[in-house]
Amino acid sequence: MFPVHRPRRLRAKESIRRLVRETHLRVDDLIYPLFVIAGKNIRNEIPSMPGCYQESVDVVIKNAKEVYDLGIPAVILFGIPEHKDELASHAYSDEGVIQQAIKAIKDKVPELYIITDVCLCEYTSHGHCGIVRGNEILNDPTLELLQKEAVSHARAGADMVAPSDMMDGRVKAIRDALDKEGFSHIPIMSYAAKYASAFYGPFREAAQSAPQFGDRHSYQMDPPNRREALREVRLDIEEGADIVMVKPALSYLDIISDVRNNFDIPVAAYNVSGEYSLVKAASRMGWIDEKRITLEILTSIKRAGADLILTYHAKDVARWLQK
Repeated sequence: MFPVHRPRRLRAKESIRRLVRETHLRVDDLIYPLFVIAGKNIRNEIPSMPGCYQESVDVVIKNAKEVYDLGIPAVILFGIPEHKDELASHAYSDEGVIQQAIKAIKDKVPELYIITDVCLCEYTSHGHCGIVRGNEILNDPTLELLQKEAVSHARAGADMVAPSDMMDGRVKAIRDALDKEGFSHIPIMSYAAKYASAFYGPFREAAQSAPQFGDRHSYQMDPPNRREALREVRLDIEEGADIVMVKPALSYLDIISDVRNNFDIPVAAYNVSGEYSLVKAASRMGWIDEKRITLEILTSIKRAGADLILTYHAKDVARWLQK
C-alpha cells in the first residue's frame, strides 16, 4: 500500500525545489572583511587564507570597488598599523590606517557601506584587546580608548562601528561617546556573543594580532556556555546595540538560533577565518566541491537565523549567485 503523503513530489525537479525553498541566501546578506595595512602599493596574500590579502589604502580601494560592483552592500575594515604600543595609539589617531582607508573608500566608492572593527588588539604591542597591567586586562580604562577609536572612525566617515573587544559595558560607553560627539545616527553592531574560539587562528596571522602572552579567555566567552550568550546579547541590546553578532558561526548555529528566537533585532554571524580556511584547504586537496559546500555552510547560517553574514567567501558567493 502506497503512502498518502509523498514529500518527494516537491523535490522532483529543480524548479519545484526553488518554489518551495524555505531559506534563501542572497548577496544582500553578505559583508566582506578587508585587511588594511600601513604603507603603499602593498598586496600581501595571507598564507593561511588563500584569496585574502593585506592591502595598503591605495590598493584596498580597488578591492572595495570590486566588492561594490559585485553587489555586496558592505565591508568591515580591520587595520594593521605601522607601529604598535601599549595604549594602541594608532587605533584612534586621525591619521590611522583605518581612518585613512575610510576616507579613501568613501571618496572613490561612496555608496559602499563601511563598517569598522572597534578593538585594540591589532594596535597594541602585547596583542590583547585592552589595557594591560601585569598579566591582567583592565576593563574600565579600556572603555575610554574604545570610545576614542569609535568616534575617530565616525569622524572619518564610517557608516557603522562594530566593537569586538568583549569588555563589559563597551556598547554603552561607545553609544554615549558617539552621541556626545554628534554621531547619534551611527549604528553599533556589537560582537555580543564572541567565543574564545580556536577558529580564529588564520585571522590572527592576517591582522597580526596574536596575544604576546596568555590568551583571551578572561574576556571572550567560554565555548561550552549557551545560556550565557543570551545574557551577553540582552546586556548589549540594553546598552544600545542596533545589531548583535554571534562569532564564530558554523560551530555556534545553536547560539544563532537562540538569539534569533529570543530577540527581535537584526542578528549577524561571523563565518570566521578558520571556517573559511578549512574549506579552502580541503578544496585544494580535491576532497570537497568548494562551491557546493560553501553555499551549504552559508545557507545553514542563514537557516539558523542570521540576517547578516560576515564572510571571506563573499566575493565568490556573489559571483556564484549571479550565474
